[in-house]
Amino acid sequence: MSPDKVLKGVRVLEVAAWTFVPSAGAVLAEWGAEVIKVEPRAGGDPQRGLVTMGIVDEGGGAVNYMIEIPNRGKKSIGVDLSTPGGREVVHELAKTCDVFLTSYLPERRKKLGIDIDDIRAVNPAIVYVRGSGHGPKGPDSDKPGYDGVSYWARGGIAAMLTEGADELVRSRPAFGDLLGGMTIAGGVAAALYKKATTGEGSVVDVSLLGLAAWNLSPDVAVGQIHGGTSIPNYSHADAPNPLVGTYRTKDGRYVQLMMLQLDKFFAEALGAIGLADLVNDPRFADPAARYENRRALIALLDQAFAERTLAEWRTALAGLSGAWGIVQTPGELYSDPAVVANGYVAQTTTMAGIDYALPTNPVQFDEQPVVPPGAPEHGQHTEEVLMDAGMTWESIEKYKESGAIL
Repeated sequence: MSPDKVLKGVRVLEVAAWTFVPSAGAVLAEWGAEVIKVEPRAGGDPQRGLVTMGIVDEGGGAVNYMIEIPNRGKKSIGVDLSTPGGREVVHELAKTCDVFLTSYLPERRKKLGIDIDDIRAVNPAIVYVRGSGHGPKGPDSDKPGYDGVSYWARGGIAAMLTEGADELVRSRPAFGDLLGGMTIAGGVAAALYKKATTGEGSVVDVSLLGLAAWNLSPDVAVGQIHGGTSIPNYSHADAPNPLVGTYRTKDGRYVQLMMLQLDKFFAEALGAIGLADLVNDPRFADPAARYENRRALIALLDQAFAERTLAEWRTALAGLSGAWGIVQTPGELYSDPAVVANGYVAQTTTMAGIDYALPTNPVQFDEQPVVPPGAPEHGQHTEEVLMDAGMTWESIEKYKESGAIL
């Protein structure tokens, strides 16, 4: 078995839209599962429409990347769940699946006949997975949520990343969604292990609000202990550890130092930076003195970094055993030697035959990078999937004629 097919034989039925939950399906597909994406018969996943609305720029390559990212490697069928025939089709497919993955809210799940009891009625041992904005309990369990609302805003991420600034920082597209998708995929893997060892299915819940709380664990803990809102916030100029900070280079770029053990790396780092004469300076001769005079030391580091370009600093710091890095752009990340060597961004092809590059999920098995296929077209696999599930061509045609499927 190929190392990237650890979930070979697992079948996932995904009734979800946008990025959060579908990105979990994409990860499961990259791990080898067969993922069947159920899209509305009319229009498909609403995220397909972001291109026509001008929200997603296809560019010269005509790639709808916000469909490709969370839907790579799947099969798509078009189903109208508001019809009895559409519900019958989904129930028939659920009988053959190990996992049911949904982002629909409770009221809508019940209305469309895809809630837990509905799916368990046809497949009692299925792993039933719900991704939500605010969790399955409480006053907002049926309230719509997106990563910009539930994760970024309500979850406190925006407040912490913007602390001290005059204006809130805007979230990047699908920032919490993609982290949440990986989290869901991990939960599914654990539930599949339980199913394999006990025969019992699980109900798996992941919410964007819960994800934000987990991400901000240190801040939440400090808030309880001290009654504050975050870990103490120092400015660059008076940071308690001068070897943990971002320094501006001569050409306007930034070097990030991250040596948490100041005493261990102090002499080596200052030597690499060209400030070896400060190691024995009385102001910085011991931990207490370094802390007392940290502003002066940071100012000297600022001055030193400003005297050389980023390229020069790459050379000067190359042998440093402590952690440091360059503040890169996403474009630079694409060609980063470590990214290239490990296959973290893969060259792939859309279903339309267009070549493009796509980051893969960061989990690898047996050191094998993933090369994902493209995302399916809306309803591309309807007949194929239903025939594989044992339906006759005559029954498929009847469902088509009734408007139940695409």
